[in-house]
Amino acid sequence: MAEANDQWTFFVDEALIERLMGGKPDEPAPEAQQRPAASASLGRIVALAREGKTREALAAVTESLAGGDDSLELLAAKGHLEFEIGEFEQAERSYGEIARRAPDLLTAHYNHGLTLEKLGRFADAARVFEIAAGLDPDRWQTRLGWGVCELQQGNAEAALAQFEKCLAASPANPQATFGKAAALQALGRLDAAADLYRALLAQQPENAALLSNLIAVSTARKEESRIREYSERLLKLEPQARAGLEGLATAALWRGDYNSAVNHCAQLVKVAPDSFEAWFNLGVGYQKSGRLDQASQAYQEAARLRPDSEQAHANLGSVLQERGDLSGARRAYDRALELNASIPGVLWNLGLLAERQNQPEEAEKHFTRLASGPGEWEEAHFRLGCLWLSREDWVQAVEAFEACLKKRRDWPEAEINLGIAYWKFGDLETAEEHLNRGLAAQPASTPALRALTQIAIENRNVARARELHQKLTRANDRTPELAYNLGLLLQETGQPEEAAVCYELALAERPDLFPAILNLGHALAALGRDQEARQYWSKALESRPELAAGYFPSN
Repeated sequence: MAEANDQWTFFVDEALIERLMGGKPDEPAPEAQQRPAASASLGRIVALAREGKTREALAAVTESLAGGDDSLELLAAKGHLEFEIGEFEQAERSYGEIARRAPDLLTAHYNHGLTLEKLGRFADAARVFEIAAGLDPDRWQTRLGWGVCELQQGNAEAALAQFEKCLAASPANPQATFGKAAALQALGRLDAAADLYRALLAQQPENAALLSNLIAVSTARKEESRIREYSERLLKLEPQARAGLEGLATAALWRGDYNSAVNHCAQLVKVAPDSFEAWFNLGVGYQKSGRLDQASQAYQEAARLRPDSEQAHANLGSVLQERGDLSGARRAYDRALELNASIPGVLWNLGLLAERQNQPEEAEKHFTRLASGPGEWEEAHFRLGCLWLSREDWVQAVEAFEACLKKRRDWPEAEINLGIAYWKFGDLETAEEHLNRGLAAQPASTPALRALTQIAIENRNVARARELHQKLTRANDRTPELAYNLGLLLQETGQPEEAAVCYELALAERPDLFPAILNLGHALAALGRDQEARQYWSKALESRPELAAGYFPSN
């Protein structure tokens, strides 16, 4: 009997092995009780086959069968020769006929299973191998073939059981060990799979299939150093090995070495120009290293190869948005949403894009979908709060920022904006509470300082307002309206000199702020600086001539 050969293929990522072993059918053997005619016919056929004249031998078989000799021996010869020249469909029919006529003949079922396996009919092959195993439970070749077929169908548990039985009959069998490792890998038992692959690799250090599978296992286990080790070993054997280039690219992306990732992916797209993953990862490498033009080209190619990839369109949109091509970005995002209407990253970017284009209603639409969708993005609540603040919808702004803080308590920006919303809503006590919490986390926050200063003014807390305003001034934040309002409070509380300073601060930022001009005149007059006061009153009249109406009586 011919043994299975050592032509294995490999298991990469989640794909099943295409072939674990390339078996050959058992040789047909003349039986003692053969008819003399059949014996003579087989002798000539065997002689031709031994001379390498396989097709001539097959023609002789066909001739004998046409002459009325339908012996099992002749059918077995026919199946064997058809298998040898790759005519697997014909071989399957030949061996199937033998198995039908001789149901207890082990080799008939085994050979039938091999031809079915070659044809990719793995479910049928598995059933036939099961029959063969019933006739001889200890024949390891049958268990091996059965295991391969189960693995090809995704039945990893069933495959593992057959490989274990094969190893029980043939301990340390390398093909069965390889199959067992592949089954364990498919089942996610990566540590055990890696141990078996490494044991085999110690015996066969230049086995590309083992190195490829170890790259896949190491990738699943996030072992960046092992990925590099096995990838480099594989590329020494096969400089253009796809698994090796993929491994090095993956390792480079994981450690943030985007230039190396680009180099490996650039080689990979030459080796596998139709690989979506290669082009996509090339885009990632270019994008992460700031080469946006090249990134957009790579993502476009990835999207061409796989038009239904929402992520390719989404990433293309983000690159175009970074480049400032907003219309192109919108087209890419729209295509991504056609494929998946609720991609969080796309909705987020579309919301930001709409804000940038001064389209608050559209931005609100996208952020609302994010806020109410799976995961309820707290950042979407925050952007909604900001939109409603700018729209002066204080009630909805309060709700949005409170939703933020329910999801993340330590969020100073949300605390500050919630305080501002409460302040605008008129709840000064609650506003001050949130603003103080935000300010404690971010002492230099000018929005918090401005809001607290205004609340202190409204509460007529002069000392607090002055203290906060001084902090703003030191932070070089000179909001004219705030300085003016503090000036009014100081003037009303009998502090004209400090009020005059505040008015002057306001006018330094906004020289045309009419109320500050007028009230600065009043403050200077209260200080006895009448000439300066008249100068500001005159300036106020120049700014607002209507103030002069009625100054002189008309009758």
